[in-house]
Amino acid sequence: MKKILLALTLILGIGVAAHAQSKPAEFKFVEETFDFGKIPAGKPVTHVFKFTNIGDEPLIIKNAEATCGCTKPTFSATPVKKGESGTISVTYNAAGDPQQFAKTVTVTSNAKTPVKVLYIKGETVSATR
Repeated sequence: MKKILLALTLILGIGVAAHAQSKPAEFKFVEETFDFGKIPAGKPVTHVFKFTNIGDEPLIIKNAEATCGCTKPTFSATPVKKGESGTISVTYNAAGDPQQFAKTVTVTSNAKTPVKVLYIKGETVSATR
């Protein structure tokens, strides 16, 4: 009986140790802020944020939400495996009077840091220039 209990304890210990060594999914972005500079009003502009999953588990993006309707993020729902890359595309439609802008996109996922914020900024100028 002691041998069986010892064997089960050993198997359980090895299983826990193996699981503890795996790292959860995690983003490593090339950049988290992008400056469009001066852009013409009324003409949408897009930037693609590139990232790599540096964790061991597949990275699953659950949602990407912008602060306003003028900013539209898109992403793939396909899990990004360990060491692979993915993208989050952000389109900003600058309408109205020339002005500076700063917008955020909040990304939720199964990553070690489950909420990540991406930033875009720039200045809209008159389209007649």
